[in-house]
Parts: sequence; C-alpha cells; structure tokens
Amino acid sequence: MEVFVRVVELGGFTHAARQLGMTQSAVSKLISRLEARLGTRLFNRSTRRLDLTAEGCTFYERASAILSDIEEAERHAGRGEQPVGRIRLNTSASYAAHVLEPVLPMFQERYPEIVLDIVLTDSVIDLLAERTDVVVRAGPLKDSSLVARKLGESPMIIVAAPDYLDRVGEPRCVADLEQHKRIGFGYPREIEGWRFISDGEPVQACPAIGIQASDGETVRRLAIKGFGLARLAAFTVRDDIAAGRLMSVLDAVHAADNEAFHAVYTGQGGPLPTRVRTLLNFLAEHGKVD
Repeated sequence: MEVFVRVVELGGFTHAARQLGMTQSAVSKLISRLEARLGTRLFNRSTRRLDLTAEGCTFYERASAILSDIEEAERHAGRGEQPVGRIRLNTSASYAAHVLEPVLPMFQERYPEIVLDIVLTDSVIDLLAERTDVVVRAGPLKDSSLVARKLGESPMIIVAAPDYLDRVGEPRCVADLEQHKRIGFGYPREIEGWRFISDGEPVQACPAIGIQASDGETVRRLAIKGFGLARLAAFTVRDDIAAGRLMSVLDAVHAADNEAFHAVYTGQGGPLPTRVRTLLNFLAEHGKVD
C-alpha cells in the first residue's frame, strides 16, 4: 500500500523506487501483485504516462488515510495525542488574506507537528488529482463525492475607488451601469451578472468588463487602483471601506445576496485522518466568514 501511494504521489515507478530504496522492477512487481489481489487495474500505463483509473483514485484516497493514521498511531505511542503530518489546503487568496492568515499563528502554536501546505487559487480543482486534503470555496456544493463543513456566509457588495467615482460618476440606479466598467473574474462563475431590485422586481445587469483577474484578491486591488466597479464579499473589503480606499455603491437597489463558504473534503462522511479532522474543527471555530 505504501509503495502504491508513493508511486501516485511521485508520478511514476522510477521516482518511487529511488525514494524507497528499491529497484524499479521490484516496485512494478509489487503494484502488479496489489492489482491481482484487488482484482482490478489501478493504473492506466503507457510508455509516457501513468494515470490512475477510477478504482485507483478511490483506493489511493483510502490508502492515504490508512497510512496517515498508522503513522499517527505510531507517533502517538511515544508522544501522546498531538496530531502530526502534512495537510495540503487549497483556498482563495481572499480567504487566505482576510481570514486564514490572522489565525495561522494560533493554529501553529496549538499544533506544531502539523505542516500546512497552502495553495492559492479560485479555480475549481480535482482534490485527488491535486493531492489536496481540504479546499475552502465559496458557493454551493455540487459534487456528491465531496463533503463540506459550512464556514459561514458573507454579503456581496459592489465597491469602487473614490477617484474612479469622481472620474466616471457614482451610479444611482441600474441604468447608470451602462456608463461603467466592471472588474471581472477570469474564470466561469455560476452567475455572471449582478442582481438588483428595480421597481420592486428582480433584474440582472452585466456591466461591460474593462479588466479581469483570476482571483478575488487581485480584483480587490484593481478596484482600489480605480479600474472600475467590483462585486466582492463584504469581509474582504470592510477594512478598505473603513479606511476610505473603497466605497460601496448601489446599496439601495443591490439585491440581498449572501455567498456561503465551505471547507470541502473527500470521504462522504467516512473516517478522516486526525490531522485533517483537526484542521476542519479549527476552521469551523476560527475560520468563519461573515
């Protein structure tokens, strides 16, 4: 099982053999024996690539958790119940900057044996393919093979820099948006337009994009620089509004809209490694948005 996991994580028999101090032939034979025992193929092999099958992905997920628990059990026997190991956490730059970074010192002080490997992206990822333990994302959970713990909700507001509003004028109604540019996101979103209430009826407007970026934190910085209007989670811009770097606009007609945040992981409620469970519990207590 450990050989199989090393082959997956290192991307091939050669690298796994080198790390484990084995020959490539021995690694290949062990994987073949494992496949014969399981009665299924774990890899699709070619001369250039080694890809997991669907069964291989499932087995890798469970095998990684089992090996992690074995390692923790061995360490606990000599050190007590302190969780240990590496956790790969994928999250947005906005969540990392405004929620995660302030509480990281507390997490490190409580759990010095856990190593956090933080990857920043707003794009949707495949947890297994990216070797990721936990993903923090905004929006509804769609994939039924994943499990989520809610980390709260944040209102969405439209903001702009004061100097931009001085140049272009502050929009007072939905029709005014025709004179403005928005800072867009460089990846598909569930709803591209902005929702408003006009004459008591819900409407959707989609101002022209002047510039776009791949993550919310860059969108926020571009808004501060005066590139246009941006629609962002309130927790990411509250300090900017208080400091006068940004102003909220169209509050009277912007439809009340909260965006939920979740810590997402694989497992469908099955057993989790202690290190992952520890991080999830910590985020549920100290990593909430509002």
